[in-house]
Amino acid sequence: MPVALITGVSGQDGSYLSDLLLAKGYEVHGIVRRTSLLSRARLENLRSGPAGERLTLHYGDLDEPLGLVRLLEQIQPDEVYNLAAQSHVQISFELPEFTGSVTGLGVIRLLEALRLTKPDAKFYQASSSEMFGSAPPPQHEGTPFHPRSPYGVAKVYGFWATVNYREGYDMFTTNGILFNHESPRRAENFVTRKITKAVAAIAAGKQTELRLGNLDAKRDWGFAGDYVELMWKMLQHHTPDDFVIATGEAHTVREFCEIAFAHAGLDWEKHVVVDPKFFRPAEVDYLLGDASKAERELGWKPATTFHQLVTMMVDADRAEIEG
Repeated sequence: MPVALITGVSGQDGSYLSDLLLAKGYEVHGIVRRTSLLSRARLENLRSGPAGERLTLHYGDLDEPLGLVRLLEQIQPDEVYNLAAQSHVQISFELPEFTGSVTGLGVIRLLEALRLTKPDAKFYQASSSEMFGSAPPPQHEGTPFHPRSPYGVAKVYGFWATVNYREGYDMFTTNGILFNHESPRRAENFVTRKITKAVAAIAAGKQTELRLGNLDAKRDWGFAGDYVELMWKMLQHHTPDDFVIATGEAHTVREFCEIAFAHAGLDWEKHVVVDPKFFRPAEVDYLLGDASKAERELGWKPATTFHQLVTMMVDADRAEIEG
């Protein structure tokens, strides 16, 4: 039975990846922080299901290197997926040092712990399209990075640390450069989930308006459930490499609003208010991924369309609010 360790297991991607690996017969270990009690709801169905006995949660933190060494020595994983991060762009402007420590330095702490305890394990690093920042689209594996936030800067550090351990120590370390990926399990402070929850509340008569920032920002939005499959495929590849994970389509925040509100029979323009406080100090205007390398070498293509993604999220939030 292969053994996998997932950091950030209680997050959106961690829960979908746990689903996938358990279905494939893995023994799955996840690292959770003591402060993440409220976010473990995403894992409850898994833990109570038939495969739940193969999912074990451990306390740990990317800020605690000795704890990582002890945990890796104990688990001896075949695969490690580093999904943990302070991953909210706006918050990274408010907490830049914390973001750098967890999202950037946390990667090298985990890599070094892995080098010391289980150097033959395969390692996946969740890199981000925010590393490209203002680089002109479409962005691919060879596009130069130009991050526009402390989060993007920290992710660039983690990316190159992963490459360095691959080249310096001959370890199987990979980067998945994920473009925006959403789902009904997305945290509520991200704009997509903020929109779909507001749509549900407005449709139920519990809210009247939704305040947003830049409606013209373009993003390449995919379904998180599709993207974790490529994470797994990357670690089954015969050689370690870096891959963009994207749909190849870009849509504005305005388009997201249009589809979400229309799906609930609402006119978005009657409810959405642009609020300057939600604009960032440095905006990323246009992210569009070219995932042709992943399709060519790994046989991966996203299965969920943008419209399906938006309506899936609206339906889930309406079902939750309507009981």
